[in-house]
Amino acid sequence: MTIAAVTIFLHRCQAHRALELHPIASHFFRFWLWLTTGMVTKEWAAIHRKHHAKCETAEDPHSPQVYGINRVLWLGVFLYVKESYNRETLSRYGHGTPDDWLERNVYAKRTRLGLTLMGLADVLLFGIVPGFAIFLVQIAWIPFWAAGVINGLGHYFGYRNWETPDASTNIVPFGILIGGEELHNNHHAYATSAKLSNKWYELDIGWLYIRILQALGLAKVKKVAPTPRFAPTKHAIDLETVQAVIANRYDVLARYARSLKATYAEELKRLAPHDAQALRRLKRWLVRDERKLPEGRRTQLAEELKRSSSLATAYAMRRELVALWERSHASRDQLVRQLQDWCQRAEATGIRPLVEFSRGLRSYA
Repeated sequence: MTIAAVTIFLHRCQAHRALELHPIASHFFRFWLWLTTGMVTKEWAAIHRKHHAKCETAEDPHSPQVYGINRVLWLGVFLYVKESYNRETLSRYGHGTPDDWLERNVYAKRTRLGLTLMGLADVLLFGIVPGFAIFLVQIAWIPFWAAGVINGLGHYFGYRNWETPDASTNIVPFGILIGGEELHNNHHAYATSAKLSNKWYELDIGWLYIRILQALGLAKVKKVAPTPRFAPTKHAIDLETVQAVIANRYDVLARYARSLKATYAEELKRLAPHDAQALRRLKRWLVRDERKLPEGRRTQLAEELKRSSSLATAYAMRRELVALWERSHASRDQLVRQLQDWCQRAEATGIRPLVEFSRGLRSYA
């Protein structure tokens, strides 16, 4: 129940506004979190929003890329508590959270009272030793699994569906233990999505809870990750195509990664054995964002790509494609012209996988 309250109420509803909850469900989750964790909604939402805004930088409240995996995994709750005292964080990122009489005078002001009542209830219901053991599990579960495992391993170890700018990973495809939060890379790719699973083999049990609440009239989903739609290939890029490409940019990058791999496979057959062997050592780095590569690896990759002009061209054009949706100052007409130019140059290369990718890009709708 506590995990459901964290993932549904604190995370998806309050921090990201991915869904709306009926007052009955909202008040129940607030009460339960006060009783079992002592966490304050405004503090939790503000710290999490700052994590997204400053991810993997020195200002990130709990990045293992900054603090080290051991510190975040085992002591992540202390990083959370430290950030909760930062008034600037709460002021800048804590807007829109509950601010009624109950929140001001009970939930935010008397956090220890809820935990005390829960401890007493456990002892009265189950006896001193079992009740105290249950109470310890209740208060330790979220600090370890959420503050430690998700914030730690979720940015350090696992698999990635999407090439996001941060180091987020999906820990396992079956999000059962922590309410679906195990699918952390999916979440960073589509932060405002109420559903965290993206692939057919992934299970987000938190989404199951939300669908049950929705069926009961206690929740309303506002947004989920976009599902790519395709139309017949257009000869000329228009604004609709640009908007679809930007909205589905992580899907576009995943398809481009497959195109790069196909180009790589064709080049291995064409190159001399010595050159092919050198490129094999760098296969895993080809589909990574070059800005996240270690300096030495980036230099090595640039040198080895000189062995294949086709692969070097395809790799460089990925950088140009990413730059399209990072140009926030560009007008709509400029974006249309830039994407049209990119497609024309990609198809003029004659590199088969790149040509096929470009034609597919023209069909996003």
